[in-house]
Amino acid sequence: MEHELSTLIIRKAWEGYDASRTIRSIEDISANVSTNQVFRITFDDDDIIIAKLSSFGQYEYFKEDHRIIQSLSNNLLYPFENFLARSLLKNNRVYMYRYRHGKTDAWVVFYNPTRILERMPRRLEENNIRKLAQQAAKFHKACSRASKILPKSSKTMRKDINSLLDQINTDESRFGSRANVDLLKYHCDLYLKGRAKYAANTFETIPVFIDWNIGNFSVTNKQEFYSRWDYDWFRMSNRIMDFYFFSRVASDVGDRTVFSYYITTLTEDRFILFLQEYHKLNPLTANEVYFMKEAYRFFILNYVIKDGKHFFHEQYAQKLQQEAYDIYLPSVDRDFDAKIILDALKIKY
Repeated sequence: MEHELSTLIIRKAWEGYDASRTIRSIEDISANVSTNQVFRITFDDDDIIIAKLSSFGQYEYFKEDHRIIQSLSNNLLYPFENFLARSLLKNNRVYMYRYRHGKTDAWVVFYNPTRILERMPRRLEENNIRKLAQQAAKFHKACSRASKILPKSSKTMRKDINSLLDQINTDESRFGSRANVDLLKYHCDLYLKGRAKYAANTFETIPVFIDWNIGNFSVTNKQEFYSRWDYDWFRMSNRIMDFYFFSRVASDVGDRTVFSYYITTLTEDRFILFLQEYHKLNPLTANEVYFMKEAYRFFILNYVIKDGKHFFHEQYAQKLQQEAYDIYLPSVDRDFDAKIILDALKIKY
């Protein structure tokens, strides 16, 4: 979205929140990977807030997600009680502004600025991997406890896959060749069968943030979770949805500016170490381990294929979608062996 339009929308959004305070400057601090934009707003009195502007997905889902996240942030107990960036409230509800004019449909949410301590290194050492696993296990437990009292979510993985199938059936041409269309239908079917096979409907539903790139959270000097501010792929789902990104963070390659989504990080020795440490604190089941493959398949189908062109900037979207057809989807059933993980965790199967 053009900068002038973005700043106009943000100014209108702020007027709806508190017109008595004057904005001095609006600075774009976006990571420029996604189409979502993030801005630092400075007021005349030097106070600062953060604004997120999005036109990706559906406004109703965006509103629902942020209300769930706000409830979660209020109900997480020590040591995660201040981990999540909080949205600004008006009349005790998360304040959101929707702008509709011509072809533009966009929405804004405001956050209090997040304190950032330390970042984990771009390539983790073994001690970093262990600490990350311990924190992930504890955080998932905390989310599990809080999930009992969170608002309900209308977004499900099954709905997302059916939405992709509807898009394919409505307009096959948007997915390129006939071979691409057949490949997508085949993998949607495999995902739905795998979901039933591994009884995914029996997995606990908790808040998951999916994207755990090290640029999305900060840690203390003891490498304990301190703050997190990126909610682009938040959803209520099963905890296995978080594991693919943990595998990428733990991988030998480390955090990269130019990225790809290979499945092989799930069975790297470094991620096995992560899982062993996680499993000590928050044990996994055999079905959850088997489902890692399906969670990865879902990630490619939903976030790369279905939503890629809307979420990622064009250069990333084209690259990742081509790799999805050529590499990612063909690799799912070929390159993932759950038994490697099950043996390492001493889980019977």
